Order: sequence, then C-alpha cells, then structure tokens
Amino acid sequence: MPNPTLRAATVRAAAKRAERAARQPNEPETTPAASAPTPRSGRRPGVLGAVLAVLVVLGVVAGAVLGWSYRDAERTAQARTAALAAAQKAAPAILSYDHRHLDRDFAVARAHLTGPFLDQYGKTTKTVVAPTAQQYRGVVKATVAKPPSGDAAPAASVVSASPDEVVVLLFMNQLTTSTQVATPRLDLNRVRMTLVPTPQGWKVSAVDAL
Repeated sequence: MPNPTLRAATVRAAAKRAERAARQPNEPETTPAASAPTPRSGRRPGVLGAVLAVLVVLGVVAGAVLGWSYRDAERTAQARTAALAAAQKAAPAILSYDHRHLDRDFAVARAHLTGPFLDQYGKTTKTVVAPTAQQYRGVVKATVAKPPSGDAAPAASVVSASPDEVVVLLFMNQLTTSTQVATPRLDLNRVRMTLVPTPQGWKVSAVDAL
C-alpha cells in the first residue's frame, strides 16, 4: 500500500504543475524582487544649502568689514591733512605774543584751542605770561621752521592719526626780545600738538614742548 506521506507530496507537486500551466504565457513567475534602494533623504541638499548660506553670510560680513576699513582709512587721511594744516596755523598764534597787545594775541590763540587745554591756557597766560611780558616788555614771534632754501614744506609732520585725534610734531623758531636780553634771541624748539575735531574744525587739545 502506498505511503500516505509520499502520496500527499505527489498530489501537491501535481497541483503546483497545474497552477503553473494555468498561468498566462506572458505572466512572469513572481519571485521575491530585490528591494530597490531607498532614495536617501535630503541630507546632502540640506548640508549644501547650509554651507552656501554660511558662505553668503561670510561674504556679506567681509564686504562690510572691507567697506568700513576703506571708509575709516579715507577719514583718517582727511584728518591727517586737515589737522596738519590746522596745527601749522595754530602753533605760531599759540606761541607768540607782544606785550603791547596781549589781550588781542591771547584771544587769537584761544580761537585755536579746545577742551581743558583752553582753560589751562587762559590761566597760564593770565597769571604767568602776561605779568612777565608786561614787566620786561617781552615780544615773542614764533614761526614754523623751514629749510634754508625756503622752497620745501614747513618742518611739521603727523606722528599719529585717526579720525578722532591727530598728533603733529612741529619744529618752531621763536625770536624773543625783552629788556632781559641785549639782542634778540632765537630759540629752536620742538613742539608736539594734539588736535581733535570740533564743529568749528580741528582744534588743539594739548601742547607739549620736547
């Protein structure tokens, strides 16, 4: 008698053959398809966009810094020119006086000054310079030194400069006459002036004799 297990297997095999024969000729036998690779998420485009955004920001910042640097350099150059001219005009006025018209001379000098130095100059000229000049009939005429040829620029140069402050070094000639000296005396001095911008132009905020 046939084995029941073998007979069941034979039946199943026959059923499968019949199923395959019943399929349409064009219909491929279904087999587990390999799963297509899942497209990656948008990480790469996202990272690229972030990098581009950072580059744009850096470009904007760099442009702003360069623009600011250019404007600051331009303002500094303008400050150098204006302050140097103001110092060459102010120095003779500040360092000169004549006992015959001290009030006028001091007023001219004060027009070039600003800040605490303006008050300091007023006190010094009132308590020290004026009494001495009147007592000894002093006359001091100060000029910015020039080379012997007279063709070159005056002996004045900018030591440091920024849009808010300029320091100028000047070589001054001071010719003094008074009852204390038999003949006019020529003094060669170096003066450092600090100038700051004001609504009325560049003014002297400090003077130091070197």
